[in-house]
Amino acid sequence: MHPHIKFRVAKSKAAEIILIVLAFFVTAPLLFIIYYIFQKGIKVINWNFLTQLPHPVGEVGGGIVNALVGSGLIVLYASIMAIPIGILCGIYLSEHKSSKLAYFSRLCVDVLQGVPSIVIGIVVYFWIVKPLHTFSAISGSVALAIMMLPIIIKSTEETLKLLPASLKEAAIALAIPYHRVITKVLLPCGISGILSGIILSVARIAGETAPLLFTAFGNPYLNTNMLKPMQSLPLLIFNYATSPYDEWHDLAWGAALILLFTVLLLNIITKLTTRKWNVQL
Repeated sequence: MHPHIKFRVAKSKAAEIILIVLAFFVTAPLLFIIYYIFQKGIKVINWNFLTQLPHPVGEVGGGIVNALVGSGLIVLYASIMAIPIGILCGIYLSEHKSSKLAYFSRLCVDVLQGVPSIVIGIVVYFWIVKPLHTFSAISGSVALAIMMLPIIIKSTEETLKLLPASLKEAAIALAIPYHRVITKVLLPCGISGILSGIILSVARIAGETAPLLFTAFGNPYLNTNMLKPMQSLPLLIFNYATSPYDEWHDLAWGAALILLFTVLLLNIITKLTTRKWNVQL
């Protein structure tokens, strides 16, 4: 083999080894975090942990059912508010690519995506919590819905942009009304990409703590009234992890394990959905 070819092959192998090492260094912290949280949290997870309320300080045991129900309700109402608005905005941006309103809307979406979550929490505090003179779960849902919007809008816009123009042209040629072209042709064809954005946005807000500190605030009891303070997993982890009680530390590790695997599961579902969408295209 020619020396020049040998040198190029050796250089290629060296670059491959460097990439493998760098990939390991990127993956290793995640694996260590998962292992450490699993080791700490698995010891306290049982049926009582998932179905009981927290016990008073000093008593052994207790559970996090109030945080599980609270997180589910807060995220559910945030999704109900954000998904329709996000999809509609994404449709508009994809259909009016060059209009001035679309340009400024796209700019606002980019800026909103970079706003820190704690800033959104403060704004919603002055919008809703302070005028109502009470913390509430619905204000937490509003804050999380605002955080969901940029992801849903971007995923909807980019998905619809990638669809062949012939789909829309063929539907219009058949004299199908414009709104039915959107709802019956474009959205069903791009549903996998839109759905992946929705799931990713839910995973994004599931572990947010800062906005809920200013809005939902937390509740040691099981509450389903969205107009009252409500507990959630991120709030419970924050409060228990910073407390001086070992029993609460154990509960925080268990809650952290559940939250971690929930977010990982949502991200895996997003990857699988995106892969299916890419294959279809």
